[in-house]
Amino acid sequence: MDPNALPFDADAMLAGLQSWVECESPTYDAAAVNRMMDIVSRALILSGARTERIAGTGGFGDCVRASFPHPTPHVPGILVMGHLDTVHPIGTLANLPFRRDGNLAFGPGILDMKAGNYIALEAIRQLQRAGVNTDLPITVLLTSDEEVGSPSTRDLIEAEASRQAYVLIPEPARPDGGVVTGRYAIARFNLEATGRPSHAGSSPGAGRSAIREMARKLIEIEDMTTESCTFSVGRIHGGQWVNCVSTTCTGEALSMAKRQEDLDRGVAAMLDLRASSNEVQFRVTRGVTRPVWEPDAGTMALYEAARQVARRLGADISSQSAGGGSDGNFTGAMGVPTLDGLGVAGAGAHTLNEHIEVDSLVSRGKLVAGLLATLV
Repeated sequence: MDPNALPFDADAMLAGLQSWVECESPTYDAAAVNRMMDIVSRALILSGARTERIAGTGGFGDCVRASFPHPTPHVPGILVMGHLDTVHPIGTLANLPFRRDGNLAFGPGILDMKAGNYIALEAIRQLQRAGVNTDLPITVLLTSDEEVGSPSTRDLIEAEASRQAYVLIPEPARPDGGVVTGRYAIARFNLEATGRPSHAGSSPGAGRSAIREMARKLIEIEDMTTESCTFSVGRIHGGQWVNCVSTTCTGEALSMAKRQEDLDRGVAAMLDLRASSNEVQFRVTRGVTRPVWEPDAGTMALYEAARQVARRLGADISSQSAGGGSDGNFTGAMGVPTLDGLGVAGAGAHTLNEHIEVDSLVSRGKLVAGLLATLV
């Protein structure tokens, strides 16, 4: 099958993608994520898939698993996996509306990773229309909490991946158009400082500020960063009244390392942090951890298959390990051949400049379609 012959149409794809982007779906709004799952479930059903709705847990939204008709549906096949939650809160469309400007299209979550999920579905539809029967059955798994580390879906992801021969993840392409064959290890931490209250106007010296303690620890944590392991504090919330010395302050921190042993040392250092004095308290608890995913022979063979498809399309693709984390950390660490970064080109993920390159809808769609038709 020549993927060049498939009639992908960028304008038609962008028109279909618009409703996905305009359905805002921040991770912590389960109802909003479920509205997004409704839209995609309908699209999957119309494409001939049998869908299953998997109820969310832990306050997160639902997931959708879809399988397409195949003569041997129970043999290990291809898992196409993505997430439909975004980091953008409801209302972001007011400042980042869906719009096209030449070869760029903008919108919340369009790059990370609604466009990637859309091209994967379009690739399946194009193969169906062309009468191409894939050697392996195709399953699609769309999850609801990847942007916060997949705390409620890791077990689901690993269970599904264990039944498959390959995992394809249409997260955004690398800046050079390459794909991802490994990801760094990531650990999240919950931070809590506890002080002593007092009236901030009449007796500030009687209190001990939890916010001040958190500020000290923020600097200490980020100063732990080395070339082998990075640390950052990305969220802080403290106090209730400005005229009260704060009693509590909470935060979240993240650490990333290219090697698991470096992350393990970073985790130990974080958990060893103590309060700066005995008049305040400071506690660190471990949150979600993504294991390091290092490319193995199976993943590199999968990459070579994708590279051969890319060459038939008149291009080449590099492979690289990347930070940022994805659900590929889980499947790759399991030893299931995994190829990540198969999605579209663009920039500005997680910002109000998030956009895709419209022409990459076609080029990456053909890449995914060719790979689905090639794998055996």
